[in-house]
Amino acid sequence: MAYDLEEQEQIEEIKDWWRQYGKLVLLAVVSVLLTITAFQGWRYYRHQQAVAAVTLYSQLQEADQAKDAKKVNAIAEQIIDKYASTPYAGIAALTAARASFNTGELAAAKTRLQWVIDNAKDEEMRDIARLRLAGVLLDEKKYPEALKLLDVKPVDAYNGLFADMRGDILAGQGKAAEARIAYQQALDKSDPKSPYYHVVQLKLDALGGVK
Repeated sequence: MAYDLEEQEQIEEIKDWWRQYGKLVLLAVVSVLLTITAFQGWRYYRHQQAVAAVTLYSQLQEADQAKDAKKVNAIAEQIIDKYASTPYAGIAALTAARASFNTGELAAAKTRLQWVIDNAKDEEMRDIARLRLAGVLLDEKKYPEALKLLDVKPVDAYNGLFADMRGDILAGQGKAAEARIAYQQALDKSDPKSPYYHVVQLKLDALGGVK
């Protein structure tokens, strides 16, 4: 009998606790379930985005191989517009920039490259865009703008390339002494066994013994 009374008291205590906190428990459970559902939904959405972006990127590669610059730019525009959060957007923009450059559409090329610099999440991709845009500006003899693009710390793998491009711009300005310093920095950051190393050495030698 004592056991029954004790059990009854425990049941009443549980009922009281539930009356006081039951709604909060239910709200917490619902909140957790909604969070899980939302997370799963977001994962599904991201997966679908990636699949769609891959499909378009495959089409872009085919157009690029066919040297169809107009189609490359049209597909790249779709990827950038609809799937900007995916890595394919930056790659598409770089591909479109190259296609535009090859057809002499420099304004379009610069626009694509600037988009990568401003929006790509991958740091290495942004550095590639900076180098290519600096090269376009060098061709246009817009030296201050080109140098400003390189006024950042690139990923380590691009230190030599940045120094080399800086040397090209300075040489274009007629600043031979400064160009020599930049080329030497490029050599210091490059593998002596690589063909690229010898190209930079030729540039440095071409400047002569400027002090």
